[in-house]
Amino acid sequence: MQRTAVNPVTWSVGLGFNQGELVSGQTRTLYVSGQTAMGDDGKPRHEGDIAGQLTLSIDNLEAVLREAGMSLANLVRLNVYTTDVDQLFPHYGALASRLGAAGVAPTTTMLGVTRLAVPGQMVELEGTAVA
Repeated sequence: MQRTAVNPVTWSVGLGFNQGELVSGQTRTLYVSGQTAMGDDGKPRHEGDIAGQLTLSIDNLEAVLREAGMSLANLVRLNVYTTDVDQLFPHYGALASRLGAAGVAPTTTMLGVTRLAVPGQMVELEGTAVA
């Protein structure tokens, strides 16, 4: 797979995402459902702790990628949903640093929402990966 960053402006690169990514030569595309801070038993974790929820959401996203034989390095699109954008921003570096360690800056959208499907959940990560 070949990835080409498309950035007519460059301010987003400093925040850890590209304005666009042109992907060519891919053979497999994985669409990852929204991952939240759910434990292996299907029960929510880290009630009221947005940093803990973000970390577990990233872990769960990586678990889906691994199961498909991929990693964060294959992520080309990431949607971040949160019930509190202002509360999430101070902890966003945890996500950005893991993406940076994987050498990627996937296209990203962050949306503030009224609530997520599971009460008490504050962060949900949805992605698209290509290999």
